Amino acid sequence: MSEMHWFITLSTVGAALAIAIGVLAPGFAMGRAIAQALDAVARQPEAEKAITRTLFIGLAMIESLAIYVLVVVLIILFRNPLIEYLLQQQK
Repeated sequence: MSEMHWFITLSTVGAALAIAIGVLAPGFAMGRAIAQALDAVARQPEAEKAITRTLFIGLAMIESLAIYVLVVVLIILFRNPLIEYLLQQQK
């Protein structure tokens, strides 16, 4: 296999690992946030609206982390500047 094949293969494997780890962490964070919010509502039902509002803001922030990971992985896969460099080296 040429350097180009190795580079593309390793980039794809790295992107797959990045998306797996980058989505796993926000998933755990979301689960923990929801569990804590349910616990808080169970303790103070009168504060449900404030807790729910804060929960949704927090969940949106956590979800944005997963979206950022997806964007970076797509950039790595489809617009990697090192691929152009390796193509020029092969010529």
